[in-house]
Amino acid sequence: MKLFWMILCGICVVAAAFFLLRGELNAAFVVATLGIVAWFLNYRIQMKAITTAADLEQRNQEEVKDGEDSDED
Repeated sequence: MKLFWMILCGICVVAAAFFLLRGELNAAFVVATLGIVAWFLNYRIQMKAITTAADLEQRNQEEVKDGEDSDED
């Protein structure tokens, strides 16, 4: 999914440059804004995956620690 957002972002950048060269500033702004939104969605997906992995790792470490504590009793 993140590849989709990066491709969309790249297409928007190229389209915005095209509109800018043609002098259509409003269209260039709208398309560039859509490209920025696509980039932020890509970034959000990456951060969500990282935080999910970190949370899972933390839970695993807590379970291991709890298992070691119960073995000592």
